[in-house]
Amino acid sequence: MGNIIITGIMDKSRFLRDSDNTGRFIVKSKVTGKKYFVEVIGNTHAADWGDLDPATKKMTGSYGERYEGCVPEKDSLITEENGFEKITTLPPGVSPFDEIEKRDKAYERRMKELAALEDEFGEK
Repeated sequence: MGNIIITGIMDKSRFLRDSDNTGRFIVKSKVTGKKYFVEVIGNTHAADWGDLDPATKKMTGSYGERYEGCVPEKDSLITEENGFEKITTLPPGVSPFDEIEKRDKAYERRMKELAALEDEFGEK
């Protein structure tokens, strides 16, 4: 399984984050409004936890199935067939947030260049 270690510090004034503990999460730029979809791909390992029954001292509930922390490659939703473009697989240890920040700043520059051209030629 490829572990993701977040090494960069994400500028929280730039992004909104949303996650659901399954290895999938969405990062939305506050600057460009663009959404970035991230999946941690790997072998699932269900968490061994739930409610502790005080009488039997046994774990109950199946919460581990809900919080696996990664997605098997065959279950990935981030595919060209689902309309995603510019799909990148990062090696273990590379922060997805650094890649997102790099892409978003490039997108912001392109937006500003397009706006300047529209202003110059009077087009909207």
